[in-house]
Amino acid sequence: MSLLLLIDILGTISFSISGVLTAIKKRMDPFGIFIIAFVTAVGGGTVRDLLIDVPVFWMKDLTFIYVIAAAAIIAIIFRNKLGYIRRSLFLFDTIGIALYTVVGVEKGIAAGFPPIICVSLGTLSACFGGVIRDILCNEIPIIFRKEIYATACIIGAVSYFLLQYLPLTNTMTVFISGGVVILIRLLAVYFKLSLPTIYSKDELNQ
Repeated sequence: MSLLLLIDILGTISFSISGVLTAIKKRMDPFGIFIIAFVTAVGGGTVRDLLIDVPVFWMKDLTFIYVIAAAAIIAIIFRNKLGYIRRSLFLFDTIGIALYTVVGVEKGIAAGFPPIICVSLGTLSACFGGVIRDILCNEIPIIFRKEIYATACIIGAVSYFLLQYLPLTNTMTVFISGGVVILIRLLAVYFKLSLPTIYSKDELNQ
């Protein structure tokens, strides 16, 4: 199993669990839970593959379908063991965006795109599944709020290219750039960092 495929599967697991936790919070039935898990896991990657004109990853490799189903079932069974849903959702969502950012960047490189497009593909891969999940769950997508979310993906993707100038193996580059995404998300939440808002206090209180 290649490193890229392993990361792709781990990202799929993380996003599947993230989708399950969101659906459970909305009190959906088992079918709804699976649908939310599925679109969260494959939404970003599907759009990415369509844009770069390659076969959609989960349609050519059914392993991802099995992984999503297994992860969803396990998350449902052990949902009470995951502790507070909000904290678990944040954890799995953060791991998911970190892994999918790297996958998107590497697939963009493999397709021969310039760095800025690869960064965009990495960010899209990481964020779009969550956008679909939040829309279906009747929530404002986190990417459109002031939380540092897509920004973390962009910085992680850019760091991937900056690390190319250092004598590092591809594996180290992958883990460090993914770690950058996770670190930025953790620091942003811990220190309550957010992007500046254009709205005044009066507008926010309306």
